[in-house]
Amino acid sequence: MSAPSLGPNLVKELPERPRPQVIEARAKPEAAAPKRLSIKTMILLATLVVWIICWALFKGKATLALGTATLTDVHRGLNDFNEWIGSGRDANPWFIYLFNPLRAFLDTIANFFTETLAVSSSGKGYPNIGWLGVVAIATWISYTIGNVRVAILTLVGLILIGLQDLWVPAMQTLALTLTAVLISLVLAIPLGIWAGVSNRFNKFVTPVLDFMQILPSYVYLLPLTLFFAIGPAAAVVATVIYAAPPTIRITAHGIRQVPTTTVEAVDSLGVTGWQRLRTVLLPMSKRTIVIGINQTIMAALAMVTIAALIAAPGLGQIVLRALQSLNIGTAFNAGLAIVLMAIILDRSTTAASVRAELGARAAKGRNPKIRWSIIGGGLVVTAVAIYLSQTQLWAAVFPNYKFKYTADSNLTSVGGAISDGTANATTWIQDHFSGLTSALREGVTSIFLNPLESLLVDTPFFVVGAVLVIIAVVVAGTRPGIITALALIFIGLLGMWSAAMATLAAVLVATVITMIIAVIIGTLMGRSKRADTLIRPILDGAQTLPAFVYLIPFLALFGPTRFTAIVAAVVYAAPASIKIVADGIRGVSPTTLEAATSCGSSTWQLITKVQIPMASKSLALATNQGIIYVLSMVVVGGLVGAGALGYLVVSGFVQLNLYGKGLAAGVAIVLLGVTLDRVTQAATSKSGR
Repeated sequence: MSAPSLGPNLVKELPERPRPQVIEARAKPEAAAPKRLSIKTMILLATLVVWIICWALFKGKATLALGTATLTDVHRGLNDFNEWIGSGRDANPWFIYLFNPLRAFLDTIANFFTETLAVSSSGKGYPNIGWLGVVAIATWISYTIGNVRVAILTLVGLILIGLQDLWVPAMQTLALTLTAVLISLVLAIPLGIWAGVSNRFNKFVTPVLDFMQILPSYVYLLPLTLFFAIGPAAAVVATVIYAAPPTIRITAHGIRQVPTTTVEAVDSLGVTGWQRLRTVLLPMSKRTIVIGINQTIMAALAMVTIAALIAAPGLGQIVLRALQSLNIGTAFNAGLAIVLMAIILDRSTTAASVRAELGARAAKGRNPKIRWSIIGGGLVVTAVAIYLSQTQLWAAVFPNYKFKYTADSNLTSVGGAISDGTANATTWIQDHFSGLTSALREGVTSIFLNPLESLLVDTPFFVVGAVLVIIAVVVAGTRPGIITALALIFIGLLGMWSAAMATLAAVLVATVITMIIAVIIGTLMGRSKRADTLIRPILDGAQTLPAFVYLIPFLALFGPTRFTAIVAAVVYAAPASIKIVADGIRGVSPTTLEAATSCGSSTWQLITKVQIPMASKSLALATNQGIIYVLSMVVVGGLVGAGALGYLVVSGFVQLNLYGKGLAAGVAIVLLGVTLDRVTQAATSKSGR
C-alpha cells in the first residue's frame, strides 16, 4: 500500500521559538487562553448528552424488540416465497432453463474433482487418484511454480493432514476450492483485464466489487439456497461471488500500473490493442495477477469451510458439528487441517508470484538445467505415484496409522492424539485460569458491551435512529447520512432493529479494541524496521486463516458467549488494520520528523503530535477495514453464542419456519455493512483533505 500523501511541511506548521522577552511578556495570556471546541465536536457531545437523557427517561420503550421465535408479516412472506420457489423448481422456466442447468453444471465439475481426489461414486468408493498420487502432484507443482522449501512444506503438510485421519474431508474441501477457483479465474481475469484497459468499465465495476467485498461471507449463503438448494452448487456460487473480486481488482490494478512511457513506446510501433495486451501489459503485470490469484484461492478456501452451513462437504462440516456440540478437541483437529491447507496454498501461490517476477531465471548460483532436470525427474516420479495410487490399495487409501501417545492410553491416530490433547489442555486451562478468563470476559462485557448495547437497544428506536444519522452527517457528510437513514428504515421494516443494534454494539466494541491494538503495534512497526521484520510474518500468517478457525481457541477459553465472538473478531481484524497503520506511520516524511526533533520534541511528542496526526488518513482507512473485518467475524460468532443477527441467520439454516427471519437478518447485515463502510470511507476521504 502506498504511503499517504503528506500535507505542508511541518516546519511551516510548527511555531517559531519566541525570543526571551516575548516569553516574559506573553507567557501568562497564552497559558490562560482556553482551547475552543469545534462546532462538530460540540454537536456530537450535545447529541450524546440528549441520547443518554432519552435512554434514562424512556428506557425499554418503543425499542422494536422481537422474540427469537416471533415472526412478522415480512418473515412469513419470505417463508412463503421460499416454499413457492421450492415447489416450482421443476416447473418454473427460470429454473428449467437457467438455474437447474447451472446447478447441474456446477455439481458436475465439483463431483469430478471430488471423485478424482476424495471419494469415487463408482466401484468401492476409492478416489480416481489416491493419496500418494495427490501428494506427488501437489509436491511437484509446488516445486515447479515455487521452490524446494515450498515443495517440502507441501509434502509434510499433506502427510500430516492424512495422519490426522482427515484425508477424505480435506480432499472434499480441496475439490470444492478448486472448482470455485477455476470458475472464479475464468470469469475474473478477463473482467480484470477489461477493467484495466477500459476506464468506463473500471468505473462501472469498481462499486460492484466494493459492494461484494464489504458483505460478510456469511450473508451469501442463505439467499443462494433459494435458487440452488443446499449442496455443492450453492457453495460454489457463494464462493465465486466472494472470491472473484480480488482477482478482478488486482488484475486491473496491475495492468494500470504498467508505465505510460512503455505503453506509448509500443503504440508508436503501430501495434494493435491485442498485441499491446499480449506483449506488454500482461507480461509486465504478471506478478500482480498471480498475487490476485493467491487472494482468490485464500478467499475460496475460507468460504468453502463456512459453506458447511449449506451442506458443503469437507472439513467445514467437522468444524461446524464440533462447534455446535462444544467438542473443542475435534474442532481444533479439523481447524489445524484447514490451517495447514491454507498455508500450503498461500505459500505455493506466493512463491509463484515471486517466480513470475524473476521470469525463467534459475535461483542464484544454480544452473537452470539442473532445475529443469529435477522438474523432469519429478514428473516421472509423479506419474509412477499416480499409477500406484490407482492400482495399489495402500497408495489409494491413506494408511490408518495408530500409536500410543501415553503409556496408559489406547491406540490412537495423530488426529485422535491432537483431539484428546486439546480437550485435556482446554480442561486444564478452564480449571486453572477460569478466574482470569471469567474476569476478563465479565469485565469487558459489563463495563463496555452491556452499557453500549443497552444504549442502542433500550433507547426508543426513533431517538437512536436520529442520533446515528446525526453522527453520520457530522463525521462523514450529507450523503452518508442519507444512506444511514435509509438503511435504518429498512432494518426496522425487516423487524431486525433490536438484533441489528445488538450486533452494532458488538462491532463497535470490537473495532475500538482492534484500533487500540492497531495503533500501538502499527506505530511500533512503522518506527522500527526490526519490529516490522519480526511482526509482519505473524500478521501475514494470521491473514491466511479462514474465519471459522478463529472461533475454536477462544471458544475453549471463554465458552459460548458474545465476548468469544468479539475476541475472535479482534484477532481476525487486527492484522489488516495494523499493516495499514504501520504503512501510514512509515510514510511520514523523515524531513518532517527531523524538523520536529530539532524543535526539541520527545519521542512521545513525535508519535502523538506528528506521526499519528499526519497518518490520519491511514488510521481512518484502518478503521474502515477493521469495521468490515469485525462485522464479518461477529456475525459468524452466531455459531458460538454471539446472538443477535448472526444467531438469527444460523437459525434460518437449521429451522425451516425461521428461514424468512434468517433471510431478513442477512439483509440487515448487508445494510449494516454498507452503512458502516460508506460512513468510514467518507470519513477517510475527509481526513485526507
